[in-house]
Amino acid sequence: MTELLLKERETPKGRLVSICDADVLGEEFEAGEVSLSVTPEFYDGETADEQRVVESLARCSVANLVGSRAVGLAIEHGFVDEENVLDFEGTRHAQLLWM
Repeated sequence: MTELLLKERETPKGRLVSICDADVLGEEFEAGEVSLSVTPEFYDGETADEQRVVESLARCSVANLVGSRAVGLAIEHGFVDEENVLDFEGTRHAQLLWM
């Protein structure tokens, strides 16, 4: 099973969470004119299990998710709708914003 990386930080606008599948860290993807860089500065964090990821998503203001497992968990637990997921060369990406 793919390892998940979780990074949480407090910002003036709330808690920002970055979650990615460990195997996409450091990769760059393109979809037409749009690109996605999974930079270690933004995404590299602590290894997290499913429960920790779900708890983090429930508490965040904004989340960025990259990878099949990370995005799949967000969909499975009702944080992201499948139709709002972007595909970058077979790698899934989603953003979550609580308003």
